[in-house]
Amino acid sequence: MRNSLIYTLLGSALLLGTACEKEIDLNLNGNDNKLVIEGVLTDSKGACSVKISRTKTFDSNNDFNGVSGARVQIWSGTDTTLLTETAETGVYIASELSGVSGTTYGLLVTVDGEQYTATSKMPSKVPFDALSIVEEDLFGDMTKIANVNFRDPAAETNYYRFRQYINGKMIKSYWVRNDDLTNGNEINARLYILGQDDDDETLKIHSKDEVTVDMMNIDADVYKYFFSLSNSATGESNSATPANPVSNIKGNAIGYFSAHTQETKTIIVP
Repeated sequence: MRNSLIYTLLGSALLLGTACEKEIDLNLNGNDNKLVIEGVLTDSKGACSVKISRTKTFDSNNDFNGVSGARVQIWSGTDTTLLTETAETGVYIASELSGVSGTTYGLLVTVDGEQYTATSKMPSKVPFDALSIVEEDLFGDMTKIANVNFRDPAAETNYYRFRQYINGKMIKSYWVRNDDLTNGNEINARLYILGQDDDDETLKIHSKDEVTVDMMNIDADVYKYFFSLSNSATGESNSATPANPVSNIKGNAIGYFSAHTQETKTIIVP
């Protein structure tokens, strides 16, 4: 299984039966002021956005270092949409733009005369059947865990990404998986919250909490990007530059452009 060659940060999770899943902290900081592009187009209106920023050194704060004045376009065939910069510096949106499964979309970003491009084909949508909460003994503590249920289609290769919120607060980790070992199967995937502050109760699921999960069908290149992030932050000092994750952005930038489907479910924890 190729996942085992790269997943190194959550060895304990592998023992819990999640070898096809990875919890990833999106730490894109570096020390060479690289451009970071994070582009998203979904199958619903109101979710299209492109965030443009620059990396920082490890000892800098984590504030978003947005880049203003960029020209941002998303195209498909002969149709092109120009995104508008919001009041938040570095965030560009097209509120009426949505995508269609099976269609390839392109991103063109121009910053200071330099162009950065990417393409992404929106996959078919796999229905998000159910969201539930299960309890499991983790390291001696009974822990509530979000569990997503869906049927993986047998006729195609699928890649998934999940995002989790507790009482409206997004957990700053991501989960991705493929169907290498589960093609055509019914899937019950547990979204373990590991590697976080054990004393932060807002990162734990309690009774009466509201838990929300986004399930996204992503393409292979976007999967590789999030998959490779687990090995990106390997610097050993404040001056070290982490290895760049695998990016589908062409040009001297890091990041990703993802045209994906998305379905969201929310549950009140019993």
